Amino acid sequence: MKIGGHDIGRRVFIIAEIGNNHEGDLDIAKEMIRLAADSGADAVKFQTIVPEQLVAPSEKERLALLNRFRFTPEQFEQLSDTTRASGVIFLSTPFDITSVGKLDSLVPAFKISSGDNNFPALLIAVAATGKPVLLSSGMTDINEIVRTKKIVELEWRKRGLAPGLALLHCVSAYPTPDSQANLLAIRTLRGVHEIVGYSDHTLGIEAAVLSVALGARIVEKHFTISKKCSEFRDHQLSADPAEFKTLVQRIRAAETLIGDGRKMIMEGERATSEAARRSIAAASDLAAGHVINLEDITWLRPADGLPPGSEGELLGRRLKRNVGYGDRLTVDLVR
Repeated sequence: MKIGGHDIGRRVFIIAEIGNNHEGDLDIAKEMIRLAADSGADAVKFQTIVPEQLVAPSEKERLALLNRFRFTPEQFEQLSDTTRASGVIFLSTPFDITSVGKLDSLVPAFKISSGDNNFPALLIAVAATGKPVLLSSGMTDINEIVRTKKIVELEWRKRGLAPGLALLHCVSAYPTPDSQANLLAIRTLRGVHEIVGYSDHTLGIEAAVLSVALGARIVEKHFTISKKCSEFRDHQLSADPAEFKTLVQRIRAAETLIGDGRKMIMEGERATSEAARRSIAAASDLAAGHVINLEDITWLRPADGLPPGSEGELLGRRLKRNVGYGDRLTVDLVR
């Protein structure tokens, strides 16, 4: 599965979730993009919200906050340009159907938030774009996420599309207590879909790094310039640039350690293999003409002769010449 030019099968895709941590300041948002890129992020992600299409008119405080944080389509185009110039990928989560259309030309993939993974109309609108979908699984059980997955895939089948889907383990608690992170759910998700990831709301970076060992190919972590920017909740559970840089470094190190999962002889083992493996050897001095039996055989390092398991090639055969204790017993010595 590719997101933009990034093949997540080859390298974990790391998203700096800026979300609303810009608090409506376009210049700060642009600076956050540059800082995330410098920290090693593969992508930055925002949230695209039409407040009146998200919360009820009676929610006046929430509406006021969302309107203060809101960017126009033209401002999102500027953010997309800044992202491209910074060498990373621009993403934004649409929270309404209108925003799907506004974002379609700007993003290579769509993220569905946990709050909307049970919202079929939005799921269908996103699937209809024909772009990969990153689907957060917060506030669901496995049966519900399977139903949600089917909604997206059914729309793709109708259109003859298969752009790629990733299921992201997520716990929608801000912050998520360590005792509720439940990282093994990543393996559970892999039981219903091959490509999985992790959207992290814990404090610190340990959960994000561990998720890679459990199979996450996409890791999303909230990002802020400073945890003390304001009283806005998301800053405290976000990684600042230094912490995010460490997160990226540790994920890359984890990828190296994890490898590709194929069980084979590794290059570094080859020298060890000859020294540590055994060969069939004489257990005592043996004279020419002696018929070899099992008591005549021992197994000694290094592995420069017949390997253990080849005894049948020697048993019952006569030696052509004398051999001493520890000498390799090989087929050219018998008749």
